[in-house]
Amino acid sequence: MDTASRKLIVSSSAFTEGGDIPSLYTCDGQGINPPLQIGQIPEDAVTLALIMEDPDAPNGTFDHWLVWNIERTATIQEGRNPGINGTNSAGKTGYIGPCPPSGSHRYYFHVYALDAHVKLAAGANKQGLMDAMESHILAEGSIMGRYKKQK
Repeated sequence: MDTASRKLIVSSSAFTEGGDIPSLYTCDGQGINPPLQIGQIPEDAVTLALIMEDPDAPNGTFDHWLVWNIERTATIQEGRNPGINGTNSAGKTGYIGPCPPSGSHRYYFHVYALDAHVKLAAGANKQGLMDAMESHILAEGSIMGRYKKQK
């Protein structure tokens, strides 16, 4: 099978595709990561990587979470850090929940199945992660949720 056509099925028990992300996972709540389920992981996948981003941010795409070397799993648990974290757009490592300054924003959770461990130091940025995993992507998929601040 051509690797470019292999698709992961990414879902969440917390929200549906295009649906609202519950406030628990945002700046209005506890700010923990939502649970994600990953289906159709290729048998030859060694690790997973995840990039969560907001393309609607006023100054361009805001990276909320970069994590790699996630052991091959069908579930990323709520409130758990499953791998090595990169630096998000807030200049920190780890998950930072949705907190749009105005209106409703879209938040994409992109998951990548990789054929190797990513050789990248913790704290790397998104471009570093993309470059490091470029030739190792076996399949990818995403889920998009929306959020509008409650307060």
